[in-house]
Amino acid sequence: MTAPTVVIGGGPAGLMAAGELAAAGHRVLVAEAKPSLGRKLLMAGKSGLNLTKEEAPQAFLDAFAEAASWLAPMLAEFGPAQVRLWAEGLGQPLFTGSTGRVFPEAMKASPLLRAWLARLADLGVETRSRWRWTGWDGEALSFDTPDGAMQVVPAVTVLALGGASWRRLGSDGAWAPLLAARGVEVAPFAAANAGVAIDWSPHMAAHLGAPLKNVAFRAGAYSSRGEAAISQRGLEGGGLYSVSRGLREGAPLWLDLLPDLGAAAVADRLAAPRGKASLANHLRKRLGLPPAQIALLNEFARPLPQDAAALAALIKALPVRHSGLRPLDEAISTAGGVRQDALDGALMLKALPGVFCAGEMLDWEAPTGGYLLTACLATGRWAGRGAAAYLA
Repeated sequence: MTAPTVVIGGGPAGLMAAGELAAAGHRVLVAEAKPSLGRKLLMAGKSGLNLTKEEAPQAFLDAFAEAASWLAPMLAEFGPAQVRLWAEGLGQPLFTGSTGRVFPEAMKASPLLRAWLARLADLGVETRSRWRWTGWDGEALSFDTPDGAMQVVPAVTVLALGGASWRRLGSDGAWAPLLAARGVEVAPFAAANAGVAIDWSPHMAAHLGAPLKNVAFRAGAYSSRGEAAISQRGLEGGGLYSVSRGLREGAPLWLDLLPDLGAAAVADRLAAPRGKASLANHLRKRLGLPPAQIALLNEFARPLPQDAAALAALIKALPVRHSGLRPLDEAISTAGGVRQDALDGALMLKALPGVFCAGEMLDWEAPTGGYLLTACLATGRWAGRGAAAYLA
């Protein structure tokens, strides 16, 4: 079997690349190892599909840290505004939340994915599921398929294989040795956008599953204000994920339970006489702290100081004892992957002419909140266009 262009990986980056190649007039085959396409996208949509974020272009770009200069031209061509137009063009009305995050009104990924796959089918894109790529045999791409071993000789290949997290959804990093064997340098994988592991004391049992709202996290140079949840295994959630890089780099984790109040204001409220009220009731009445936040205070700072200023300092900067980030396979995304210097400006591998890379398999990381998905779409589009230009 031969195909002019092959895209390996049926996630957002791969589908975007396939669309660009098909729009340029090429026959496209998308090979996906899992039983269906877009599985990670569908999982992300279970809690509301955060497509992108509306904010100043430089602020959006700064979220990508040292990879910002690399991704800048790709995001300039397909950034938040273009993501909105693309999704609306697929018939998906959008809305912007109070924090600038952009969601489909349906708050799900499935309607968008169905419309997207229908558009790709109209462009002539062929898809194959349960096709696991196993490497090269000469110029041919080799696959394990339900019908046995299959080989395809492509004119160009776009690899959009994801990182090394969420193995059950298809991102297992198994491609890294295949590229390394061909002389492609791959940075080691590390967890990004991950929860922290905490061995809770028994008194926290009553608070497992409780949300933490309107709190702030800090780890080294990274800070975030958002929500999280107390899980059986530790702390998880978008507010925490944004500082996971600092934790990975060894910085301590600090939690601000009242980010809208300064330490002096907190101390003033706590200094009010509490009479016979327990300290927990005093914290609830004077500061509005929910039971879960009070439980965290006791978990990490017991016995609590009676001095108002000392207690206020803890509320504003509570040290969180933990055992590190949750395992790589539980992370939302990963750092590491194909290094920038292994690619040319069109995202083609220098060691393998005609082979392009896109999405999370590239060595960049970004916080959740729309950044991650936008960059996957943008790099997929860029690689697809680069592959089409290479064919031309």
